[in-house]
Amino acid sequence: MSNLNMEVATFGGGCFWCVEAVIQRLKGVEKVVSGYAGGNVPGKPTYREICSGLTGHAEVVQVTYDAATIDYVSLLTVFMTTHDPTTLNRQGADRGTQYRSVIFYHNDTQKSQAEEVLKVVQEYYDDPIVTELTELPVFYEAEEDHQDYYNNNRSQGYCVAVIDPKVRKLRSLYDGLLK
Repeated sequence: MSNLNMEVATFGGGCFWCVEAVIQRLKGVEKVVSGYAGGNVPGKPTYREICSGLTGHAEVVQVTYDAATIDYVSLLTVFMTTHDPTTLNRQGADRGTQYRSVIFYHNDTQKSQAEEVLKVVQEYYDDPIVTELTELPVFYEAEEDHQDYYNNNRSQGYCVAVIDPKVRKLRSLYDGLLK
């Protein structure tokens, strides 16, 4: 595979473990890194600081993907339909600004494509989409124990109760896009 088609996307929709588990199963996705972005406190935050809700950072994933295999619009469509983009600062029992639905665009093309996806996907939700759309500030990689979390902790209670249903939803909606 040529590195010429590699692109990067960054978004968050609740706990980064959930988003990571879904996105890393898609064809063309080469790497998914859990991390933090969008805060108002300078310097690299820790997970504990993020969980306090005081830094303003969101839990996000940064996705490196082969655009010849999966395009940005498809990535965003999967992302927007495998979490609830209509709940402000919340996904299920996870509450706080760190769990907000957010798309951090890397360039003007991503911004305009994200605006289109948000319009199209809104038709499938009764409530208004509250997903933030903003330029990526700084991305901070999360601690090592948060990387590849679902695959390394499949029997953990959170994975069974929260992530397994998201992965099943992914399989039912997007089987043709899976590795």
